[in-house]
Amino acid sequence: MKPCAIVLLNYNGETVLPTFLPSVVIHSVHDLWMIDNASTDGSLDYVRKEFPAIGILPLEKNHGFTGGYNYGLEQLKGQYAYFILINTDLEVTSGWDLGLVDFLEKQKTYAAVQPKVLSWKDRSKFDHAGAGGGYIDALGYPYCRGRIWNHLEQDQGQYNDSVEVDWASGACLAICADDFFSQKGFDSQFFAHMEEIDLCWRLRQAGRKIGYLGSVAVYHLGGGTLDRNSPQKLYLNIRNSLLMLYKNSSRGQFARAVLLKAFLEGTAFCAFFFKGQPKLAKAIISGYLDFSKTKKHQKNQNRTKNMASSLGPIKILAVPTLLGRVKKFTEL
Repeated sequence: MKPCAIVLLNYNGETVLPTFLPSVVIHSVHDLWMIDNASTDGSLDYVRKEFPAIGILPLEKNHGFTGGYNYGLEQLKGQYAYFILINTDLEVTSGWDLGLVDFLEKQKTYAAVQPKVLSWKDRSKFDHAGAGGGYIDALGYPYCRGRIWNHLEQDQGQYNDSVEVDWASGACLAICADDFFSQKGFDSQFFAHMEEIDLCWRLRQAGRKIGYLGSVAVYHLGGGTLDRNSPQKLYLNIRNSLLMLYKNSSRGQFARAVLLKAFLEGTAFCAFFFKGQPKLAKAIISGYLDFSKTKKHQKNQNRTKNMASSLGPIKILAVPTLLGRVKKFTEL
């Protein structure tokens, strides 16, 4: 068994691959693979021509982030001890993969770890996707050291440490192969968005830890699949947040959380509607309606389990951030 495979998931990435893939090839020591979600552009031709050493795992259709990785990594099962899953719009730095693998080799109680994720557009700031390590509140809202909602902190070395976190970013996720397969990978119902938080939640409930390694830095473009203000992205985040809570908390915890979420997101619905943004308002309603359909397909779910305790400093993120105008992790 080889130590590690670095695996990119591609879907029509022709416009970003020439910018970002060279850094991955130059700075990586471990094997490189690309799962392709049935791209229709010239991205596969580009990779085969410019980087023939990268292994290609083509899929017959677009399975999204979740299904794409699940089907692709299944083809590598038993060949590698670790996987590093990265987005195609990620720039890496020297020694990045060695640092992440070394962390997992030495910290045997950890299932996964992420590096410090900075913005590619503004390299002095953290990125939305994981930033300085991810946490989650009792309502299923994710937040990070370095990123509260849409407010990004300047990177001043304040998160150059190594800590245990609630979840690691799917933009750059190093994970033990055995742990990935023990959880049957990502939940394919999510399609995209919040699937890595759900996976980390399940791993933590199984007694495993999730880490952040600030000594390794990467730069993420973000928004390549869906713009951050996209109604489709809002819909997926609403639906998947509900699904994640339903799967990973007890009935009582879920009921209490949904009452509060419905009030907060109902307020957001009204705000979007009266601001003349009907598509965003509709996305919230669609998220709730589709969740009610999706949850019916949950089978053999232990609904008596207790929610894995968050390691973060806040129980309900919306209260201090919306009322107290908190913008920094250190202010929570």
